Amino acid sequence: MTFRHLKIFLTVCETMNMTKAAGELHISQPSITQAIHELEDHYGILLFKRTGRKILLTPAGRHLEKFASGILSLQQQAESSMHALQKQMPIWIGASITIGDVFLVDLLQHARQLWPDLEILSAVHNTEELEQMLLEDKIDLALVEGRLTSTQLTTEPILTDTMTLIAAPESEWAGKDIKTARDTDYLPFFVREKGSGTRELFEQVMREHHIPYHVIGVYNNSTAIKNAVMANLGLSFLSRTLVRQEVAGGQLVEVPLDGLECKRIFRIAYRKDKDLTPSMQALIEECKHSQEWLHKKI
Repeated sequence: MTFRHLKIFLTVCETMNMTKAAGELHISQPSITQAIHELEDHYGILLFKRTGRKILLTPAGRHLEKFASGILSLQQQAESSMHALQKQMPIWIGASITIGDVFLVDLLQHARQLWPDLEILSAVHNTEELEQMLLEDKIDLALVEGRLTSTQLTTEPILTDTMTLIAAPESEWAGKDIKTARDTDYLPFFVREKGSGTRELFEQVMREHHIPYHVIGVYNNSTAIKNAVMANLGLSFLSRTLVRQEVAGGQLVEVPLDGLECKRIFRIAYRKDKDLTPSMQALIEECKHSQEWLHKKI
């Protein structure tokens, strides 16, 4: 006995006609007859009397009608309540530290404009920590720039980001004739902590170009790195978006390097087996089209 059986049974009770019931439910008349027979076989008792072309409810049919009506009413209430709850459930989204600095707030503002009643809870951690939080189902979605290693996760690209070499305007390195990546040999760098996507990309690029470097500071946030560079203590590679204001204000300068391109893809990640709610799916789509609405905002 299923909800489908009960729905067919109640429709026949209302119409007292198998053909009309089939029309209302948009199924064939033999399917109606079969469902009623299955119900009668299940309970071992007749639910309708056939008198010529007419059908009448038996006492057992009237008894089942009361229960079926109550069961389907509760089922509809449960459906409505669960769908309403789904809309009210907050979305937990994590962002890597760089994305937290350059994109997360824009996304939260954009989402609030689209869905004022949707609660989005956010947290900022490095890529390695976010991967573990996704696997433990502590967050629903994650915005990352680093490489995720787990095969249990799905990632989709959302934005392209460019990293740039920065220095203080008055630094000796900004004034040097740095034309190629090899001219940065053994220069002092401030870098992010292990597990950071920014740190991973920096090391990958330097390794691919066989460039030795000297780490003089390891910080777990980009603001501290910017402050250290602005204080003329060393150099760093950071997101161009992240240092845009300081460069425009003359607090930092970009040091161009021929032959070295430091680009990465920001991605949104979630578990492959995640039961994505409509709200989560909508948020993922907005992230994938973020280049469009960010451009309009600028």
